[in-house]
Amino acid sequence: MMNLSHWRLLAAVADTRNISRAAELVGISQSGASQALAQMESALGSKLLVRERREVSVTALGEQVLVHARAMLAQFDAIRALADSAQGLHSGRIRLATFPSVLATVLPALISSFRRRHPGIELVALEGTDEEVEEWLAAGTVELGVVLNPEPARQAAIIGRDEWMAVIPASHALGRRNSEQGVRLSELVGEPFVLATGGCSVHAQSLVEEAGLMLSDIRVTVRDLASAAVLVREGLGVSILPESALPENRRGLRVLRLQPRAYRDFGLVCSQVARESAPVQAFLREL
Repeated sequence: MMNLSHWRLLAAVADTRNISRAAELVGISQSGASQALAQMESALGSKLLVRERREVSVTALGEQVLVHARAMLAQFDAIRALADSAQGLHSGRIRLATFPSVLATVLPALISSFRRRHPGIELVALEGTDEEVEEWLAAGTVELGVVLNPEPARQAAIIGRDEWMAVIPASHALGRRNSEQGVRLSELVGEPFVLATGGCSVHAQSLVEEAGLMLSDIRVTVRDLASAAVLVREGLGVSILPESALPENRRGLRVLRLQPRAYRDFGLVCSQVARESAPVQAFLREL
């Protein structure tokens, strides 16, 4: 069954000529996008796209279908604008604070989708450490903030989960293990260590301390998560990084799961002064 999300996806593929990029724009996974496009073609009984090695092009029928799809989407957006105006959502501003790794990975699709649906509402993303995010929320400087591992009482809207991974030089003895075997924190704490904070107080060191252990040989501390992987590749030490921050090019690296496995959750928390804000509540509903 086709819905508006399918038609938005088709339009995004036509505009970007790339299924992966289109999936990001509409806020779904690449596999979900591929499945949705296949369902559309199956329902229509005709090919809409030609998938080539470097790009995706639209068939002649697809171009004709897109004319109607874009008109339908424009009409729906006009209806949404009328509804927004009736609910006081025709204008307003949301300031959303987060730390760098989430701003780069989790939020772009959410922000893009909300801006498309509610063009009258200005959504501003502010980057800071997790301590700064908490300070801004408490002071009412921002309406929403991304918080790591929020307590249930804060009624956070969970927007993602990240697994902590051990990152080891490929030449290291631990690097010879298979990925299913994993590695224990107790095996890492005595190694030369590259500590990456990502602008957060929740990082490898806090993870180790929660387990009752201590890093005994921190060789270098960096804020940028990507820099830590580079330093590990150069042989300066081992590290523990969130899975979303792992580099695509893992040459010279071995990535192993921690045993037992460990995670960090991202939750959107509303500041006290923004709880009655119509734009904020609209954003939280759309999550």
